Amino acid sequence: MERRENQTPQGKIAGVLVEFLEIAITSVVFLKGIYPSGAFERRRYMNVVVQRACHPQLRYYIHATVSGLLPYIQKGMVERLAVIFFNAHNVPLEKFVFKLAMDLSYGSAVEEVDLQFSLRSFMSKLSISESLTKKLPPDCRWEITAYFRSIPEAGTSKEADLWIPTDTKQWQQPPLITPIKSMSSEPLCLQLYLEHPCLSESLL
Repeated sequence: MERRENQTPQGKIAGVLVEFLEIAITSVVFLKGIYPSGAFERRRYMNVVVQRACHPQLRYYIHATVSGLLPYIQKGMVERLAVIFFNAHNVPLEKFVFKLAMDLSYGSAVEEVDLQFSLRSFMSKLSISESLTKKLPPDCRWEITAYFRSIPEAGTSKEADLWIPTDTKQWQQPPLITPIKSMSSEPLCLQLYLEHPCLSESLL
């Protein structure tokens, strides 16, 4: 991988962001209690205590999925990244959504330390957000879904061929949104929020 000091501002931001998203998604999965606590180990990231997946397949899925988005984040093609939890009927119960916006015309130098400091506050908020979430049934599952502003063309790269259209069922009504944390500073804007089905739909 190209050294960050030799990268464009967008490349440097995307590298830091992908690293952050991998840790943040692992923290979300730990927070929801999908797996036993022994499947994770405590580590420090940006001087904050976080969880790291111990199970090789779990760690690989999160790492491979998020790192595969790097070229598309650099190009501003990724609008949102969601961790979606489903019931046994494949209906979404809860979504943790990371909404991204990056200024592709930004040409000034990016201080990596400043960016990491801003992202660190997301980890602190995530660790205390359990009260905002819903209790999941024992037979639930989860996946990572990326929402693109424009679809990568199949055959243009090995990474593009890995991404397939989702068959995730959609809610019929607009979701209930609970903000967790946001930041807005040149050249990156990032929002983290929860989505739940509206009350009438959740009773169906």
